[in-house]
Amino acid sequence: FGMAGNIFFIAYALIVKAYPVLLTNGILLAINGYYCYKLLNLKEDFELMEFSGKEKLIQKFLFFYKADIESYFPEFKNEQLEGSLNFVVLRNLVIANIFSVKIDEEGKGEVLLNYTVPKFRDFKIGTFIFEREKEFLKNNGVKYLHYSKVENKNHIQFLQKMNFLKADTGFTKDLQQ
Repeated sequence: FGMAGNIFFIAYALIVKAYPVLLTNGILLAINGYYCYKLLNLKEDFELMEFSGKEKLIQKFLFFYKADIESYFPEFKNEQLEGSLNFVVLRNLVIANIFSVKIDEEGKGEVLLNYTVPKFRDFKIGTFIFEREKEFLKNNGVKYLHYSKVENKNHIQFLQKMNFLKADTGFTKDLQQ
């Protein structure tokens, strides 16, 4: 929007021959263009780290985001972490997501928790988990991921964006494809 405003004022300045306005907005256009370029070419570091569920940091994280987690996963209880495949996704060394899946003998992974903190809800975490780290999930015995109850409209949009298929029993993604 800033760049669009700069272009508008540059055109205005050319029409009315207001050279100070032209100069100022020309400089601002260059500055805005530079920062836009930096944002578009930002390299971020994503890393996946497993955990058991008893770690103090994980417990503090779950407590801190408890109300928001309940709006996405109302039936989640901390005790469900035991015996599940659990990991956090670090984004530039900050915990951005916490993921827990219970895997049955047939490779069906029931997602117990896939919570991303609000400031990182830009689909990059989902892309990292379901595309770049798909082999990690498969190597841990997950053939399919399934979400049973999804009621939050933002979560439904996320799952659709990540190519989960809606079924009578929830949303499913085949990792073998």
